Amino acid sequence: MANPFVHVELSTNNLPKAKAFYGDLFNWKLEDMPMDEGSYTLIKVGEEGTGGGMMTNPNPVPGAASAWLPYVLVDDVAAATKKAKSLGATVKKDVTAVKDMGSFSILEDPTGATIALWETRSR
Repeated sequence: MANPFVHVELSTNNLPKAKAFYGDLFNWKLEDMPMDEGSYTLIKVGEEGTGGGMMTNPNPVPGAASAWLPYVLVDDVAAATKKAKSLGATVKKDVTAVKDMGSFSILEDPTGATIALWETRSR
């Protein structure tokens, strides 16, 4: 399938509580890793399914809810972001590199739903 969902990420206002809940509910293997700002918890689901991650909400707004964000694989994140904008999306976070892994952007579609685009770095 072209452009599959490749990652899902939880931005939460209570990371320890979220890790305990999802770890116990689904028996997910969770692996903490340091980031430049805080920490990130990888969700490792094995060979089947899409993995993801959890982090403390980076820009908490008082009263804002925790939320899941799906990432869709694209060949060229800059071009896909530009196309999405031309189709009525609002760019919430422009193209951003993630170390040696790839790049992403975060969009709000014309209906108000949030989605991220992901381009894997060529090796």
